[in-house]
Amino acid sequence: MLCRLSINVGAASVGHFMRDHQRAIRYVQWFIVGFYLFLLTVPVFISLPGNTASVFNHLTIFAQFAFWGIWWPFVLVSIPLLGRTWCGVFCPEGALTEWASRHGRGRAIPKWVRWSGWPFIAFCLTTVYGQLISVYQYPWAAATILGGSTVAAMLVGWLYGRNKRVWCKYLCPVSGVFGLLAKLSPWYYRVDVQAWRDPVRHIEPINCAPLLPLRHMKGSSECHMCGRCSDYRGAISLAARSPESEILYIAEGSVWQTSLLVFGMMGLAVGAFLWSVSPWYITIKQYIAIWLVNHNVYWPLSSNAPWFVLTNYPQVNDSFSWLDGVVILTFIGITAAITGGALFISLWLTDKVLPYTANPGVRDGNGTLIRSRLSGLHKLAQGLIPVAGMGVFLGLSATTIKLLKHEGIAVGWANAVRFTLLAMAVLWSLRLIWQLAGLRTSKLRLKLFATCTVACGMLPFCWAWVLLFVR
Repeated sequence: MLCRLSINVGAASVGHFMRDHQRAIRYVQWFIVGFYLFLLTVPVFISLPGNTASVFNHLTIFAQFAFWGIWWPFVLVSIPLLGRTWCGVFCPEGALTEWASRHGRGRAIPKWVRWSGWPFIAFCLTTVYGQLISVYQYPWAAATILGGSTVAAMLVGWLYGRNKRVWCKYLCPVSGVFGLLAKLSPWYYRVDVQAWRDPVRHIEPINCAPLLPLRHMKGSSECHMCGRCSDYRGAISLAARSPESEILYIAEGSVWQTSLLVFGMMGLAVGAFLWSVSPWYITIKQYIAIWLVNHNVYWPLSSNAPWFVLTNYPQVNDSFSWLDGVVILTFIGITAAITGGALFISLWLTDKVLPYTANPGVRDGNGTLIRSRLSGLHKLAQGLIPVAGMGVFLGLSATTIKLLKHEGIAVGWANAVRFTLLAMAVLWSLRLIWQLAGLRTSKLRLKLFATCTVACGMLPFCWAWVLLFVR
């Protein structure tokens, strides 16, 4: 107890420090913005690298390594460790959209922007489109995906809100992923309800850029950990907690969070990482190509699409045909259906077998739905967050390993580390499923059934990583 109190006192001090040094945080943000824009724009004006180009002698390779080898994989790692500190302190898009909002038109946020399905839709679209235009390899593709997102963030900031991050809260393609992973963070801003109610003589106004209801804030899923609200009304302070507490006792899940976890992060993303190394992709493509030739249909075999529709860089002998595009989409879709479908069925069966803590589909006197019939499934799906996050990290870090290998660095250790991390994430998720089942029943056989059923649902997902890394 004394140790925990000391940790919380130290954490609160960190929060106060961040609150008192917002100007320094702004300087850091603008430095990152400059570095980000440099790496995003300059490579598009220089020639594509040759086979002998290195991260040390070609800016395009350096930018590729910075964005896809270091930046995104380890931003993903930072979220479960530090919450969404990346969003609140370092993210260039967050800084730019808030700056644009400060000088923009300040309109009210329309209802269509606040639709809760955007994070899932945006994640799927950017993931698939990135594969079609080879976003990990070419600077124009990276500028289209990342730069397009940045321009959209600034436009939304300029149109809606005042000093707010409307883009980050509702529309950012990775906000859904970050919000899920932040539930594992051992740090959060705790709100003391009693202290909030105490009368205070003077209250300093604060700006919560991600539009959180501070008085009722629970957990760290949507909090950007920027420190601005630290000690507000003497009631908010940075504190430590169990990394499992939000999933077990706060997070309820929703249809869009479950869709993002099951069919996005553990389905679509797996297909996006797997297709380029899968022999099945080659087999399907060759079979269709032979059929087309035998029927004198040749236009799908041509590689005349512009680079922003399908990869087309003939100067380095890398161009996709229309057939490539169709087969890539089909492969990713089938993979998402198989891996995501197996997981969804396992969650559905588990939810059906476990007793409900309340009747599903209950409505109040006004006819308002209190609890949807799938709310138990959505709650169980929260237990998949560790393994889903690890899957995305493993896929992104494949580029890291590839670039290290290109630089002549031995990577024989990679698979051992990969499968160790995957096994740890699977075990953590199964532990969470066990605990979530325990919230609904005390019967050992039912908790075992729930854990084993979800473990079986994970098998296609885990097998996909074996296919990707062992070849």
